[in-house]
Amino acid sequence: MNKNNDISHVIPMAAAGTLDGLFRERVRRTPELVGYTAYNEQHGNWRDYTWAQMDRQIARWQTALEKDGLKPGDRVAVMLRNSPEWVIFDQAALGLGLVVVPLYTQDRPDNAAYILNNAACKVLLIDGQEQWQALQEVVGELSGIVRFLVVNAQPGPRSDPRLQWVGDWLPEDGGATRHLARDGNTLATIVYTSGTTGRPKGVMLSHNNILSNTAACLQVLATGHDDVFLSFLPLSHTFERTCGYYLTMMAGSTTAYARSIPQLGEDLQTIRPTMLISVPRIYERIWGTIRARLDEGSPLRKKLFLFAATVGYARFEHAQGRGPWQPSFLLWPLLNRLVAAKVLARLGGRLRYALSGGAALPPDISRIFIGLGLPILQGYGLTETSPVACANPPRNNIPASVGLPVPGVEVKIGDRGAVLIKGPGVMLGYWNNEEATRAMIGADGWLNSGDTGRIGDQGHLFITGRLKEIIVLSNGEKVSPYDMEAAIMRDPLFEQVMLLGEGKPFLSVMAVVNAEHWQKLAVASGINPGAADVLRSAPAEKVILQRIETQVTTFPGFAQIRRVTASLEPWTIENGLLTPTMKLKRAKVMEKFNAEIDQMYAGH
Repeated sequence: MNKNNDISHVIPMAAAGTLDGLFRERVRRTPELVGYTAYNEQHGNWRDYTWAQMDRQIARWQTALEKDGLKPGDRVAVMLRNSPEWVIFDQAALGLGLVVVPLYTQDRPDNAAYILNNAACKVLLIDGQEQWQALQEVVGELSGIVRFLVVNAQPGPRSDPRLQWVGDWLPEDGGATRHLARDGNTLATIVYTSGTTGRPKGVMLSHNNILSNTAACLQVLATGHDDVFLSFLPLSHTFERTCGYYLTMMAGSTTAYARSIPQLGEDLQTIRPTMLISVPRIYERIWGTIRARLDEGSPLRKKLFLFAATVGYARFEHAQGRGPWQPSFLLWPLLNRLVAAKVLARLGGRLRYALSGGAALPPDISRIFIGLGLPILQGYGLTETSPVACANPPRNNIPASVGLPVPGVEVKIGDRGAVLIKGPGVMLGYWNNEEATRAMIGADGWLNSGDTGRIGDQGHLFITGRLKEIIVLSNGEKVSPYDMEAAIMRDPLFEQVMLLGEGKPFLSVMAVVNAEHWQKLAVASGINPGAADVLRSAPAEKVILQRIETQVTTFPGFAQIRRVTASLEPWTIENGLLTPTMKLKRAKVMEKFNAEIDQMYAGH
């Protein structure tokens, strides 16, 4: 039997009972196997942590938390980058019956303060001095916090008696880990969704919510002790937390923590993972780098690359039972050696699968990677569904779809094309917000995702848009901004785009352009890229519009884009235009660029 299809190593949900019970059972079964790998900055090397070693550390943290007077049901927050300490804190808290509230490390201080106060958190774990400095503007509002804990480097002069370095806070020994007996339906975590409008809402997830989703995902994609996951999507993102943390624990796989996104290429080479979990933007960046090199190289090299990807994708369709055998398949050993194997080697050379979720992955990018021999499996879900509702199984993978409902989950299409979801992963509700809970989950138990979709002939779900974010032009024609934005973003000139036109006679675009690509385009078009306000000039708008038009030629005639306002300044979390999960705050962008938008529609 293939070791990756052998499920004897998987911990059944019933044996775990709770999320900390899952860890307890993993330690009991495979104490000396490596559970985690992380880079040690002090010694400049990668360090392995066995399950037993993690268990001993968890006991120390539990003893310290108990000394701070924390009781079952109390909320504790973690604002830490992915690391063994994130897991240790989470497991220590869960074992004591505490409720964990994850925060994004790059979130704005005022947003973090709102979450900490809304959930009445008593402890906040942070990375280091830089985060503590950022919190200074709101620390006076955080009277409910009894302990601020810093993991890396001792803090400077303590301006707040609640601030303590973890090294001073932890006892030498914690004895045995504690696992309070609890019903799996009790609250385990409150995850605040980074709403694109208004304040974030706290999604309440139980132990069973997450355990059931973890078990369902393992039925779709079997993993084992020999699998290594490279973790870089923040653990505050429920996709990473379920699939890159609890899933690896349930399966007994190893999780390696990437150092940073800029160092991701090096870490892929060093760790050589077998599994990768990411949002589409990472795959888009990798493809953008490859494409830039192809554009700079010889036409023959580019043609060979695209031919290899085309043949490889045809082989994939044939293997899936959707396409015929073709004579070009005989060339695959040569194409693989010359093209595909070299690309995959840059990703470590051992990847079995790459998982994509959190947003739509453009099908053309899926086709490229799949054609080169890297099966990308796209899924779909929400924080409110713990999070995976649908996923593409390896043997029935339709890249343009978000897959089939995972075991135990039902999906149907409701009024106005709404995607409705029902299953054991559906949240308990929103923290202290019954009105929002009732608006999200009907009396019949069906959760309204807010997305629109259709179900294909084989049962796969295809997402078609958002219920609340359809642009209706003044002539009544409707446009989904996501589809057109995704099409425009295929051009490497564009870093970020937002489609506009609600109630207007035509569509326009706000765009952030790539500085390097813009300079090349400007010079080639006879435009001085260094001139003041050059991006707002008529010649610049004309050439940028031409690039946009090339990408949207397949859309209906009424969806014509007539104006564009471009800039080089990116939209970020820090300037309030992106949520911590990198989703665009459309209302904030429109507010910031109100004058530019009015100018585009002047006289219409």
